[in-house]
Formats: sequence, structure tokens, C-alpha cells
Amino acid sequence: MTAGTKARRHLLRPWSRFARRAALAVMLLVDLAAAWPLAAEIRAVEFAEPTTRYPHGVLGDSVEYGSLLIHWRNTNDKRLRYDAVARQGTTVVSLPQSRVFEDLAPRLVDLDGDGRSEVLVVESDARLGAQLAIYDQSGDKIAATPPIGTRFRWLAPIGAADLDGDGHVEIAYIDRPHLAKTLRIWRFEAGKLSQVASATGLTNHRIGEDFITSGLRNCGQGPQLITVDANWQRLVASRLIAGQIQSHDIGAFEGSNSLQRALGC
Repeated sequence: MTAGTKARRHLLRPWSRFARRAALAVMLLVDLAAAWPLAAEIRAVEFAEPTTRYPHGVLGDSVEYGSLLIHWRNTNDKRLRYDAVARQGTTVVSLPQSRVFEDLAPRLVDLDGDGRSEVLVVESDARLGAQLAIYDQSGDKIAATPPIGTRFRWLAPIGAADLDGDGHVEIAYIDRPHLAKTLRIWRFEAGKLSQVASATGLTNHRIGEDFITSGLRNCGQGPQLITVDANWQRLVASRLIAGQIQSHDIGAFEGSNSLQRALGC
């Protein structure tokens, strides 16, 4: 995940602030759910259907998104090499009126190590607030964290990697970065998410900012999660070791440039 980016809702490249509020360009969508190719892999993802039905505004405006577009292609099944429709298409994940994607952009991460990416997003419910959700290539939600439990409560992703060297990918986020300021780490294993550790006193987002101030680095001693302390004064590096989060101060926080320097080791 890119840290400190000021882009929102993009197709793997930055958008301007004006593009966030504009309607997405009309595109051809191919509905092949009944004949989903088993060899499909995701080539790009993006949010669509801008909506103001969830007026939280934590990311700077009232616009969130009602659907997720998963653009895929089939690269392995030679029987389909002459059939352009069967070789590529778009799966549309449409949320009910009570839910939105409250996020900067969908993330592609290979969570199960099979060489194909899954989609990681923040999804919010009008009554229960945010949760971290995982979708597969066919648009099925395969796992999710429990919702925070109250509307207008959010979480800010940091990154995903094998944080402790056990062969399984962990996903890290800050739970309620403006209130609880709690780092939570979840492990994805056998198609399920389980929380493995948490630590308070850390954050990565301020209300109204259209970027997240955190990231993941590896400076030769294993993956580290880089965030800010609860008072926005110090940069903090955290590691997952033997099921525990170990954090230490790595210098003053002086804006996005200091974060980028820290991420670059």
C-alpha cells in the first residue's frame, strides 16, 4: 500500500480531487458470472457508483461508492484463446443501499499465496460502521473483520504481508484512528481472518484528510508497520514477534516527507 498518498478512488493510478466527485466514465461491463473462468486473474480494480447515501465525510467529502469493479482476464485456458469475451471481462460487486465502500482505493494483495490477488477494501454499514473485507476474483466476499459496531466509525488500512515469518499473510489497520487509535493485526489463514494482536496509542489518519499516513517497510530486519503516535508527534515502527506487537520510536513526525523518509529506511 502506498503511504501518504493524496489520491482517492483510483484505478491503480492517481486521480485529481475533481475526478473524485465526477461521475465515472461509461464503460462496457461483461457479465459472465454463469461461466466464470477458473483460470481468471485480476488485472485491475476500481470503485464505481459514487453516492452520498452514507454522509460520514471522514475522507474529506460526502462521496463514497456503491460498487466495486473487478477487471479480470483468463490467461491459462488455451481453449478460450479465440474467444475475447471469455478471456476477459468485469465482475461488478454492488452493495445494498445500507452499505458503501468507504475507502481511498481497492487494494490488490495475494493473501493465500496462490499467485493470484484478492481485493482488500474498507466497507461501511449505515448502522454498524466499518469493516475490512476481502473479495476474490469472482466477486465473492470470502472473509471480513467484524464491523466496528456503530455508524460513522471507520478504520484505516496500513498494509498486508507475512509480518512474523509464519508463512501466512497478516493485515494491519488502525481501528478508529481518531478515537480508539488502536493498531490491529489479523491473519488470513485457510480462507478465514483471525485477530492475532493489538496495541493502543497509534494512528494514521486525521478527519478530513484524503490520504492515510502510514505504510509498510522492510529494512533488513523483517516487515515493520510505520504509523504515528496518538499525539501526532513521533513516527513509530511496529513489528509482530511471537504474537506480540513490539513498537519503538523512530523520530519526529514532520509531515509526509518524514514519513516517506522512514518508509525508505
